[in-house]
Amino acid sequence: MRVIRGLEAFPPGSGPVCLALGTFDGLHRGHQAVVHAVRAGATAIGGQAVVVTLDPHPLVIVSPPKEPYLLSTIDERIHLFERTGIDALVVVRFDEAIRQLPAIRWLDALVRHLRPRHIVASSTHAFGRDREGTPVYLQAWAAEREIQVTIVPPVRNGGVAISSSAVRERLRAGDVRTAADWLGRWYAVSGEVVAGEGRGRDLGAPTANLRVVPEKIVPQRGVYAAYATVEAQTHKAAVNIGIRPTFGGGDALVEAHLIDTTAAIRSKILEIAFVQRLRDEMRFPNADTLRDQIALDVDRARRLLDLESGYARN
Repeated sequence: MRVIRGLEAFPPGSGPVCLALGTFDGLHRGHQAVVHAVRAGATAIGGQAVVVTLDPHPLVIVSPPKEPYLLSTIDERIHLFERTGIDALVVVRFDEAIRQLPAIRWLDALVRHLRPRHIVASSTHAFGRDREGTPVYLQAWAAEREIQVTIVPPVRNGGVAISSSAVRERLRAGDVRTAADWLGRWYAVSGEVVAGEGRGRDLGAPTANLRVVPEKIVPQRGVYAAYATVEAQTHKAAVNIGIRPTFGGGDALVEAHLIDTTAAIRSKILEIAFVQRLRDEMRFPNADTLRDQIALDVDRARRLLDLESGYARN
């Protein structure tokens, strides 16, 4: 898969293009249906499957969030798309100028640079100034230019239309299992392992403290069973997200205890894939009581992950 930064960088004369439009934050199962359609469309015309995505997320410009909102950073999104079999991912920088661009001018830019013969979009996708570019608008515009359009309906699970906002709600509620069902994989965060205060080691469960980018959603505070991957090695883990109330609180932390390993991972990049929420964050009367609970958490996480046969290593 080629990663192309900007419409202008797309090589001319690349052959027929089937094009998918969207932000694709999280690349959930609804997005995956769009990707499946763009690949099928490319096969039908003997051309390339090309996806256009936006970075930063339009929310940053349109309505800056007051809390973390990203399901996938742009690097994570690129990595996810690499697994889909598309031919090219075009990353367009979203700024105020793009936000104010009328829908017709956005579509004209796509035609000028990419020359698509077929365009695929979700039924919920909108583009252009004030989101005037609806699926109906797209179809009418394309019909005048003999460009085929496929509008992909929402993918539903349990009666709920899967969307990035729905996945965010589940994560903020700590429901990582439903989030995984809607994503088609375990939800994961990654970052550099940084020095902590050593309290986990003193409590018999040394932890790796993760530095997560501020925009990235972290599940609700609590203890989770998870998979932790570092340098292509995946370990079972018990993960705490919280402020450590037993020791007076502070900034929220993501702390992972890698089960049954003593591997040194300071300053390395660690990915944590959340499998199941085990309990709420709690304040304990003393360190001994907390130590006993941590041992129970680790044992429960180990047993749960031993039985897990779902998305495995993501």
